[in-house]
Amino acid sequence: MREERIMPFVSRSNGAIDGLFEQPQQGSAEEFRPNNDPDVIAFLKAGPEVSSVSARQFRLMLRRSRLLDQVKAWVAQQDGETQDAFEYSGTFVKDSPMMAAGFKAMGFTPQQVTDFFVAASKL
Repeated sequence: MREERIMPFVSRSNGAIDGLFEQPQQGSAEEFRPNNDPDVIAFLKAGPEVSSVSARQFRLMLRRSRLLDQVKAWVAQQDGETQDAFEYSGTFVKDSPMMAAGFKAMGFTPQQVTDFFVAASKL
């Protein structure tokens, strides 16, 4: 059985691995980690971060979470720009001010927001 080669040179951001490379990258990824390093394995299993989803994905996730009516009621109480953004946006960006305000109003924790976007991205 052939062992899969993992790219063992890591780059980090705020101490966390944010990239893997087969060869050292001068100035950014010079730290070597073995294939079985727990941080390397966790990075590989984490998958890509979801920062936005389509309007279709967002609305389907709201519906499946039984939040669509509650969100529509919240949006109806907001300014015209927020109402237009909810109604006509083709993409919903997780870190936008409107999203932060809406999810805060719904009582979501940061992890719940991340989980919502990850789940929506799979629809």
